[in-house]
Amino acid sequence: MRTVAVVGKNFGDEGKGLAVDFLSLNSCKALVVRHNGGAQSGHTVQLRGEIPAEKGGTCEEKRFVFHELSSGSIRHAGTLWIDSFYPDLYKLGEEMSDFFEEFGFVPEIYAMEGTCVTIPDDVLLNMALESSRGSDRHGSCGMGINECDIRTGAGFGLSLREISDMDSEGLYRRLTEIRKNHTAMRLREISNGLTAQASGYIELLRNENVLGNAAETMVENFNHIKLLSDAALKHLLDDVDTLIFESGQGLLLDCDNERFMPHVTASKTGIYNPCRFLKRLGLHLDEVIYISRAYVTRHGAGELPCECCRERLGVIQKDRTNEPNEWQGHIRYGTHVDEEDFVTSIRDDMINNSYNKLKVSLLLTHLNETENMILFKDRNMTISEFRESPPIKGLFSHIYLSDTPYAEDVTKAVSN
Repeated sequence: MRTVAVVGKNFGDEGKGLAVDFLSLNSCKALVVRHNGGAQSGHTVQLRGEIPAEKGGTCEEKRFVFHELSSGSIRHAGTLWIDSFYPDLYKLGEEMSDFFEEFGFVPEIYAMEGTCVTIPDDVLLNMALESSRGSDRHGSCGMGINECDIRTGAGFGLSLREISDMDSEGLYRRLTEIRKNHTAMRLREISNGLTAQASGYIELLRNENVLGNAAETMVENFNHIKLLSDAALKHLLDDVDTLIFESGQGLLLDCDNERFMPHVTASKTGIYNPCRFLKRLGLHLDEVIYISRAYVTRHGAGELPCECCRERLGVIQKDRTNEPNEWQGHIRYGTHVDEEDFVTSIRDDMINNSYNKLKVSLLLTHLNETENMILFKDRNMTISEFRESPPIKGLFSHIYLSDTPYAEDVTKAVSN
């Protein structure tokens, strides 16, 4: 079985969905592991949909944005949630319904028993805090991931194994207990940072109907999931030829990236979680594919080195996944700094996880928008120039290229 991790190199939105779709397309039996973050991810996969000749013989695009399902789902790859991922059972049903309506089948979702979930109070606390920050927002998506991490770390986690033994009334009681013993304490902790903008969310945190409705929906959506023990997982993996780890966000948003704090995520975005999970199974990571656009984007608050207007970069198409929203504003654009900076986050990720001999590859996306150039602060580089640049040469086993949004069109750069 091949094990490969897909990791965003920058601030997210690099093309991780495309990469996972590409790997799943070229696998006989793939299983995709969601291992960090939660429902805040928005990974886009696009397909060319065939229209019969009698109806014109043209192509109709199919497009789906994945949040908790894996980006390999269209290729019938299963999704596996592990204990470093925080799924949102309340939101899951909508994604499953949308997927079925678009593709006509329901993808398999497996989950480790110890996986903990986000709850409504996490989301409401997150929204209350972020809305109170005004112009000093951290760039949160308002999905409650950090609050879920805080709650779980404080001993109030709610695992899928627990939920499996509950009906909606039992889950309501558990959510009420968490609200009484954790949410109230958390509200006291953050009270000095809350403003009038948070009042609506505070009111909902005192509304019992919120928990009652959530409990019913969460129990209903739990039926989509197959819980796995360690033994059951090993049995499942016997039939898998490619185990793909699909990361959320990018390396520059890693929770330990001090340079960009506090505008980072609450999770580890590199190969830490995949390596830890595989080690527990007596396995190792074979390859990591880092993903980068030919330029850089950032959706949310915080520093963006070499930020510039979109028109400076080329014919940049509208990003339909990252529409302007209350929590993260507009997507922003910039160039890469230089070749040395380009590989810094990659080298740090490998060194921090003691993987000096790991096979490392790169996928460059959105090349059609920059005339197949990689954009740096002081110059634009062709693929050949980029490959021969000293910081790049010898680092990557393969460099893959994408100048369309379709996995079928991904190519491998040819050596000079």
